[in-house]
Amino acid sequence: MKLDIPFSIGRSAKSASFPRTSISMFGIDVVSASMEDARRILVARVQARIFTKIAFINAHCVNVALDVPDYRRALDDFVVMPDGVGVDLAARLLQRRSFLANLNGTDFLPYLFARTAKPMRVGLLGAAPGVADTAAAALAAAYPQHAFHVISHGFFAKGAETEAVKAKLRHACPDVLLVALGVPNQELFIAEHVSGADCTLAFGVGAFLDFMAGRVPRAPAVARALRLEWLFRLAHEPRRLWRRYLVGNPVFMARVFAEGLRQTRRRPEPWHRGETPPTHVRRR
Repeated sequence: MKLDIPFSIGRSAKSASFPRTSISMFGIDVVSASMEDARRILVARVQARIFTKIAFINAHCVNVALDVPDYRRALDDFVVMPDGVGVDLAARLLQRRSFLANLNGTDFLPYLFARTAKPMRVGLLGAAPGVADTAAAALAAAYPQHAFHVISHGFFAKGAETEAVKAKLRHACPDVLLVALGVPNQELFIAEHVSGADCTLAFGVGAFLDFMAGRVPRAPAVARALRLEWLFRLAHEPRRLWRRYLVGNPVFMARVFAEGLRQTRRRPEPWHRGETPPTHVRRR
């Protein structure tokens, strides 16, 4: 049976089913899809054993991508999903389009697990020691149809310790892998060390395990609806996040406006230089 699996992987592939399924910003193709379409497509990939790397990108991630070339290049081989109001605002300003849904990992992953009846094996890798274990227990209680297994915490060194983590991952071979090492480390780890022999879907999930473990509180529903979750997080973790939001957000918007000006200057004129502009004929 032929599966309808339309997400493009990287900039070279194109989708016949959803010809405008992505919105490009700063050369990064970001998926525009509903929660259910994204879930359905990724579950189809699990069933077909099609290895797929998934990243969630917000304003902070765009700033990092523009400053860290290795991370920017790695994203070309990921399905990139929009996370937060910053990238949605950038899409409106740069492409005159809006994302169909805010596919942030903290909302999308619970949706994926809740709406998928067929059992999946899910591996957790990253966060501080003990966090993944607590998160796995919480996830197993919430979504008992799936099996959640801890691969490793995120505090392992390069070399022998990394090789040991890779061996554990290869042995577990989950359907879904959640990597919580922070941006850009988690995407670079996936790009360098994870393949289809290790899992089928590999997600870079940021603080998702901390949220599930109750280590970091989630913003109230009202704050999320108003797209102000970043402000709630800043209020709860000011020492860690002040630079990301109070410095990073203005830097991001400055980059968006600068990119918009560049696009305007590159836009071709509607007629050739030296020719008389066309006139409109008024109908009687």
